[in-house]
Amino acid sequence: MANISIADLKMLREQLGTGMSDTKAALDEANGDVEKATEILRLKGAKGNAKRADRSTSEGLVATAESEGAVTMIALACETDFVAKNEKFIALSERVVAAVAASGAADLEAALAAPADSGTVQSIIEAQAATIGEKIELTKVARLEGAAHAVYLHRTSKDLPPQVGVVVAYTGDDAETSRAVAQHIAMFDPRYVTREEVPATEVEKERELVTEIARGEGKPEAALPKIIEGRLTGFFKQMVLLDQDYARDNKQSVAKVLDAAGLTVTGFARFKIGA
Repeated sequence: MANISIADLKMLREQLGTGMSDTKAALDEANGDVEKATEILRLKGAKGNAKRADRSTSEGLVATAESEGAVTMIALACETDFVAKNEKFIALSERVVAAVAASGAADLEAALAAPADSGTVQSIIEAQAATIGEKIELTKVARLEGAAHAVYLHRTSKDLPPQVGVVVAYTGDDAETSRAVAQHIAMFDPRYVTREEVPATEVEKERELVTEIARGEGKPEAALPKIIEGRLTGFFKQMVLLDQDYARDNKQSVAKVLDAAGLTVTGFARFKIGA
């Protein structure tokens, strides 16, 4: 049996986050060589990552970072809520979002390839997954540029990190109202800012659907155009931010609230863990 230094054992465990027995076994196999033991532990972790590849990740957190007039938001997912609130996982999310923001990456592929520490975002995620013992993956990335931003991070449970995140890019000076609109987006989940942004194919598909439903209900042909337009209005209120009833006052639309505050929303992103 190798002569193992307690200091080396402690240092490796703190550095890699590995268990006592695994760390001691690696040092034994490496005859006390810390560098070789590190390689053994990382190889073991990589093999564990491969075995976990097909597992689902329905827990995790949302994090944001600002960089050069833009806000980057990520969704970092894991398997259990126990890991989601783990300090090492939260620290990993901070490293990841900082690296992605610094790189200017605006999509998942570019974000995973972004430089981080001495490797990439992908490599530091894999390394942490190996030490934590769960599948961890970066699932979503958004980067919003704009004159001003509102950020809202919502905790679905008080003992977990934020699992719903919203970033709103806007012009104007009313920070309080912009944050309230971010909270509205977190609650009502619109997909577009304006009707014009909704793809024509999506609108036409909905039009065909509500037409078929109205005819199936036996509505008179002459009344169909008005009925269809009314139901399309309901569709837009689901999908379009400006058309929605405002969360804090459902007698007003979001569009009216923004106009009164002198704000124009130029874009937004909403992430929800597990969705």
